[in-house]
Amino acid sequence: MIIGAGAIGGTVGAILARAGVPTVLVARGRHAEVLATSGITLRTPDGTFHTAVTAAGRPEDVRLTDRDVLVFTTKTQQLDAAVQEWVDQPVYGPQGVVGAAGDRLPAMTALNGVAAEEKALRYFARVFGICVWLPAVHLEPGEVIVRSWPLAGQFHIARWPASASTPDDAALLTAVAQTWSAAGILVRTPDDVAPWKYNKLLSNLGNAVGALSADDSDTGEVVAAVRREGENVLRNAGIPFISFETSKAARVDGPSIRPIPGWKSAASNSTWQSLSRNTGNVETDYLNGEIVRLAHRHGTTAPLNAALARAARSAVRDGLGPGRYSAAQLAELLGMSAVAGAQD
Repeated sequence: MIIGAGAIGGTVGAILARAGVPTVLVARGRHAEVLATSGITLRTPDGTFHTAVTAAGRPEDVRLTDRDVLVFTTKTQQLDAAVQEWVDQPVYGPQGVVGAAGDRLPAMTALNGVAAEEKALRYFARVFGICVWLPAVHLEPGEVIVRSWPLAGQFHIARWPASASTPDDAALLTAVAQTWSAAGILVRTPDDVAPWKYNKLLSNLGNAVGALSADDSDTGEVVAAVRREGENVLRNAGIPFISFETSKAARVDGPSIRPIPGWKSAASNSTWQSLSRNTGNVETDYLNGEIVRLAHRHGTTAPLNAALARAARSAVRDGLGPGRYSAAQLAELLGMSAVAGAQD
């Protein structure tokens, strides 16, 4: 069950469906209607593919069994509502209902940030964190732009927390790794996914920068400063994370972004997509805001990340879409006077 069939969920669900893996994509509104009637369209560097999928608009539209796996691929700010919808759904066996989803089924969280897993643990007994590297864009109903093909993405998956892992978990992850990797999502199964997710958190601190800045802005120094602040906060909090050198090496055999015919490559991270679609919310408070939370919790501050999160919230309230600042304006907004002055 792919719950949240946007850029990540739509890609995973379509790839599994193309490989013959029984898969249901759960979506809302017009997107759900298109999936149900016309299937999903994947625009890739190697062409456009149309795939018939099984789609649902709500939990009541499906009949869960003990063989199901729930994969949550919403944004973090949407996760609470999603898990609350699914946790108490009945799970059926040969003789009828055998329990509720929260007790019987594994829940996998393929979301940015590090808050999703703890949220899910309030509802599900078996939670698996997923560190996601999958360059995809969802802007139109029924369509996903997948920027790497035929290998679309790379996931690191492990039980959350690692200390709760069991032999049954290992068997499940082995099956998932084999099935998903063969389909086009390369799966690695480290003992602990948390350090990988904190590495991805640091990487995603630049999402708001890319979403707020104009396409031709040179924001490298701003992103570097925001990430340095994030690394310092994690070190001060005693939280281990995979280095960028290690994560880069791990992606050597992973997805490789290539041009897509007919699609203008631009900033396309998840925050940019939310602003472009005017969804009314962004996940910045669980990315840059997570760094701010950790800083406050340990008696320090993270002013760059705090200012960036504030700017993203303002962009959502104003509804003006992405690309509203030059690099110099963004640096000034974050209080980086030296950078702003150098680019004037």
